[in-house]
Amino acid sequence: QAQLVESGGGLVQPGGSLTLSCAVSGSIFKFPVMGWYRQVPGNQRELVANITSGGTPTYSDSVKGRFTISRDISTNTLSLQMSGLKPEDTAVYYCNGLDFGRSEYWGQGTQVTVSS
Repeated sequence: QAQLVESGGGLVQPGGSLTLSCAVSGSIFKFPVMGWYRQVPGNQRELVANITSGGTPTYSDSVKGRFTISRDISTNTLSLQMSGLKPEDTAVYYCNGLDFGRSEYWGQGTQVTVSS
């Protein structure tokens, strides 16, 4: 059973940058698609960005041009580089993996707070 463990969340000022990482136990090749989601209390979890095993990324309109998703097969790590952060980016960010059987795996989440 694969495990996903996020790290890198924290408090950052508006306009600042932060990089989230998701360590995949076992092989990242288990997941043809991986992504980052975020959730604010009272709201549904929303897709931020995902990336295929071929390296094709997709971004939500709200983060396009500010966030960059990547996956490193040498370290079995999924990353999300965030810049130009806004208060509305404040949320718990979750790493997600979709395996070939279309089963979903989730990390425990990491809090990102954008505030002055």
